[in-house]
Amino acid sequence: MKKTTVLLVAVAASFVAANALAAGDAAAGKSKSAACAACHGPDGNSTNPVWPNLAGQHGAYLVKQLKAFKSGERKDPLMSPMAAGLSEQDMENLAAYYAGQKAK
Repeated sequence: MKKTTVLLVAVAASFVAANALAAGDAAAGKSKSAACAACHGPDGNSTNPVWPNLAGQHGAYLVKQLKAFKSGERKDPLMSPMAAGLSEQDMENLAAYYAGQKAK
């Protein structure tokens, strides 16, 4: 019984930690996502298989990728310039918005 309780507490704590990583403002992210919509779709579901779907992705993953594009760690002729002008708060907000969208 104690092992089950400890396991449940650990799982709950991991969900809380994951949500804290994408603590952006989804409404602000939606406003900022207009430029993203051209490739990734208005709700993060791309109609072109060349561009990935962002809807339903983990917020922490999205922030990590945006930071990598901005820093030059990850390079792409389309994404690198798009990420260059984003602040860390913009990245958090975009991540919160797309993480809350449903993947199709």
